Amino acid sequence: MILMIQNLPKGRDCKKHAAGLKSLAILQPVLIPNLHDLAAMFAADVIILQDLEPWSRKGRVHRARIRTPDGSQYLNVPVKTEDRKKQIREVRIDHKKKWIPEILNALEFNYRNSVFYDFYEPEIRADFESAEEYEFLLPFVLFMRKRIFRFLELEIQGRVILTSQLEGYDSDPDQLAINLGTGVYYQEPDARHYQRQGKNQRELPFIHPVYRQHFDGFKPGCCLLDLLFQYGPESFRVIDQLIRHDL
Repeated sequence: MILMIQNLPKGRDCKKHAAGLKSLAILQPVLIPNLHDLAAMFAADVIILQDLEPWSRKGRVHRARIRTPDGSQYLNVPVKTEDRKKQIREVRIDHKKKWIPEILNALEFNYRNSVFYDFYEPEIRADFESAEEYEFLLPFVLFMRKRIFRFLELEIQGRVILTSQLEGYDSDPDQLAINLGTGVYYQEPDARHYQRQGKNQRELPFIHPVYRQHFDGFKPGCCLLDLLFQYGPESFRVIDQLIRHDL
């Protein structure tokens, strides 16, 4: 699958074009999405990725949660210290830190016994190693998103738009929804420390699917690599549980 980043028409045409819009997913870009991210995308006509918001160490633009024997941990992409108060789109990767081997070692240690780890590991390794070619974090994040979606054979029907491409963007989610002609929008849960929360946001009717992980018990909130390494081409059996037809 090729994930397209599209512009809405600008100016007056933007609101006219959005007249039939039913819902938005207002999200920040994340290193590797999780199942809740997917549920919000499936429920929305348009997916807004907020690359104009300030980067936060508490956000997930630079990190992704994986399963471990004791629970979970984050994979982290370091950013330059001087960029930490900049907009997400302006943040650069700190390549002075040897973070790629750390991520690859963490994946190997925690997933080497997963059913499909050996099948996907070479390409996942190459994808992370390709980060050396990226100066800025956001293009690498979008690349990883595209790759993971391709491995999972995912197709997102809603248009995906970076806020830097959207004329008249407003960081107030309520006003943004009004500008785009809808009163229904979803946001990332438990993100109040790094994403402005709208008063009128709709609670997504989300029940986290419980699937077989490679360690005893189940830890929700892991990124899609957790599902991919364990289920491979059968991941759709879990992902299909996220699609709601009554929204």
